[in-house]
Amino acid sequence: MNRLVHAIWRWADSVGTVIPSTDRADRFARFGTGSAIGFPVATVFGERHIRVGENTMIGRHCTLSVGYSQDDPHDRTDGLVIGDRCVIGARSSFTAHDSIVIGDDVWFGQDVLVSDSGHGYQDPDLPIGVQLAPHQPVHIGDGSWIGHGAVILPGTTIGRHVVVAAGSVVRGEVEDYAVVGGVPAKVLRRYEDGTGWVATADPDDVRPAHRLTWDIPVVPGSKQRTAPAPPDPETP
Repeated sequence: MNRLVHAIWRWADSVGTVIPSTDRADRFARFGTGSAIGFPVATVFGERHIRVGENTMIGRHCTLSVGYSQDDPHDRTDGLVIGDRCVIGARSSFTAHDSIVIGDDVWFGQDVLVSDSGHGYQDPDLPIGVQLAPHQPVHIGDGSWIGHGAVILPGTTIGRHVVVAAGSVVRGEVEDYAVVGGVPAKVLRRYEDGTGWVATADPDDVRPAHRLTWDIPVVPGSKQRTAPAPPDPETP
């Protein structure tokens, strides 16, 4: 019986994954070539306002939503935009009511929350759940990494090539080439050209930059970095 259950699950996983040209993918405003959403999904609605780039992997049990329900009458163009070559970890949640834009090559750990709206609490006579806060767009720049369990709050703009430490709560503007962490998140390191990644608490604490080699460019517009050619066996 155990073997049968796992065989059925593997079959369901293979046919339930959302990939281009499936009925579920066709509901999206765009669903790029090579992209996939793992099975099972959690909550997905407002697909006509969601754009997913190419070669983007979205894990199981993820929530992707625009608006308050599938029948939300408000018209939004590109309410949730996810770029090319992104990776979104399992059980992450992206809830857009106005605009969430994710750049290219952005990777998320598991259990990440990104939202452009929250709740107020000012009226002591109304339940907090019905006190809807203003919508504030969120933008995450190319090449960034958002760690496990991070929370990206409404109105946040995260620059390019930013590391958000696991468990951080981020609000406001984060500059390019920074490492942030904590609750609330603060800048822990900044990249200084010619020096490296300098700690904000101690300028003498520097982590040197390392230029890695890749078979394909990982940041749009960058020069292609290729692995060095193997040595010629005929060369002494």
